[in-house]
Amino acid sequence: MNTLALILKEIRHRKANFILASLAVVAAVALYIAFFTAAKASERETARLMLSMGYNIHIIAKDADPNVFLMTGLADTTMPQEYLNKLNQADKKTVSYNHLLPSLRKKISWQGLEVILTGLGEELWPPGRKKPPMTFKIKPGDVYLGYGIWNALNIEPGRSIDINGTSFTVRRCLAESGQQDDIRIQCDLADAQKILGLPGRITEIKAVDCLCFAKTKDPLALLRKEIAELLPEVRVFQTAAIAKARADQRKMIRNLFAAIMPLTIVASGIWIAVLAATNVRDRQQEIGIMRALGCGSTRIAALFLGKAVLIGLCGAAVGFLAGSALALYFGPAVFHMPAAVNVIKPEPILLIVSLLFASVFAAVATFIPAMIAVTYDPAVTLREE
Repeated sequence: MNTLALILKEIRHRKANFILASLAVVAAVALYIAFFTAAKASERETARLMLSMGYNIHIIAKDADPNVFLMTGLADTTMPQEYLNKLNQADKKTVSYNHLLPSLRKKISWQGLEVILTGLGEELWPPGRKKPPMTFKIKPGDVYLGYGIWNALNIEPGRSIDINGTSFTVRRCLAESGQQDDIRIQCDLADAQKILGLPGRITEIKAVDCLCFAKTKDPLALLRKEIAELLPEVRVFQTAAIAKARADQRKMIRNLFAAIMPLTIVASGIWIAVLAATNVRDRQQEIGIMRALGCGSTRIAALFLGKAVLIGLCGAAVGFLAGSALALYFGPAVFHMPAAVNVIKPEPILLIVSLLFASVFAAVATFIPAMIAVTYDPAVTLREE
């Protein structure tokens, strides 16, 4: 009788041992899949929420006065719009930024008010890093008015306005923010360049850093070095509070995952090893007879390790389904994620990883009991019988 047939017969004879060992694998895999799937979804949701805090990298001309920029948020010098293309065409493997947004911003007097005319260009991404845009795109000929402007002048959406001889349609009036956005007139970048007589010029490029897990004590220095190699003519600022919030939130999820999973895996391994040792003890007489009939150590070990592999495969398959179901059911409450069906998605690649890992893991946990089994002296075992 071949080895697989003997393993299947032994499983049918000792169903309880096989089920209990499989449950250990199911528990480990299910917890891993559930936490990993929910944590990945939470990380995506966290990234989305953190992006809503705004851009945290500001790139201005090197000859702009940094004190003016820090005090007013406006660069006093423009730079060529072509700078954007240099940043956008960089190899994704060599840069740590994304979501490049060009803008032209200047204070102007309009309708008796001091306002900030802001022209927004199209958001760009370095090759291979395309993501959903962080901001709205304004069509040429349209403007968005800040709360303070439309509230002071009682201008409603749909109305035509004139800015320095150019006619625009008020497309939206924005909600109150309590910041500079309340006194902005936002329009398409080309329209702002025309109004200000600055064709092909911008005052700032905004971006988002990708340095949450950078292995450096000074991520900003790394980012400045990368950008300086592409554009030595610019100066880089980082909104530290936003950058730190994004990094801390993502690291918290990773650290929680790293703390829980080793404990689960160790506990499951001990469980499988104890059950394997119990199985070896219960089969001492059987092993003695097989050895007396000429079965070698390799085949005896194959019986136990083969059974462990089957335990791993069965447990992984069930654990993947159970873990995915747990993530879909409990993930939204644990990680406070809205619209969970759209956020949490099973990761099919994890099924393959689980099958491979669980079968090897179960075999490793069974290895010592299996080695004990092959060292039994058949004469001693049969004498006791």
